[in-house]
Amino acid sequence: MAGSAFALWSLPELPSSISAVAAVGSIGRNPVGVVRRSGVTWQAGSFRGLRRCLLQWGKKGGDRIGPTRCGKGSKIVAIADGHGLPVAVRITSASPNESTLVEDTLERRHIAALPQRLIGDKAYDSDQLDERLRKQHGIEMIAPNRRNRRRTQDGRPLRRYLRRWKIERLFAWLKNFRRLTSRWERYATNFLGMVQLGCMLILLRHL
Repeated sequence: MAGSAFALWSLPELPSSISAVAAVGSIGRNPVGVVRRSGVTWQAGSFRGLRRCLLQWGKKGGDRIGPTRCGKGSKIVAIADGHGLPVAVRITSASPNESTLVEDTLERRHIAALPQRLIGDKAYDSDQLDERLRKQHGIEMIAPNRRNRRRTQDGRPLRRYLRRWKIERLFAWLKNFRRLTSRWERYATNFLGMVQLGCMLILLRHL
């Protein structure tokens, strides 16, 4: 992911072909677009501003980046256990609906056992998803219905929806790592490695 490019004309000791590229964005449950910075002023002889910058012409775009309501971005999809610890995580474009990403995320889990049930928000309210998970994996999907849909679940399974705060806490833990609050990596595999490293640190803290 790249932002606006600007030449370092105020640094005479650097060749004119060198430029600095910076990108600012945020990642979370809801896709957030990329905020581009421009008009940055550099002082002659000062190199402190060169940190976290690429000293080359930056290419725009990147893999697994999709349009959203407020620009372009990526999305972290994660599954947590009953204690709120990460079980599976992946990086995808911000465009696809969450209900189409559940099976692929389950395949990327780092434990052999499958969960008996999954708890999600209204984005996971889908009859097709419920049917696939029940027939192929034997998993019960618990998600509240959207406003424009008829009621498909009674109040007893939805009581477990109150435990969904644990997955939100997992994303809050991940956002404590500055490297994960913004996607600086052009390739999604590199950014996924950073997310997996953050999950490893979270697991080590709870041993």
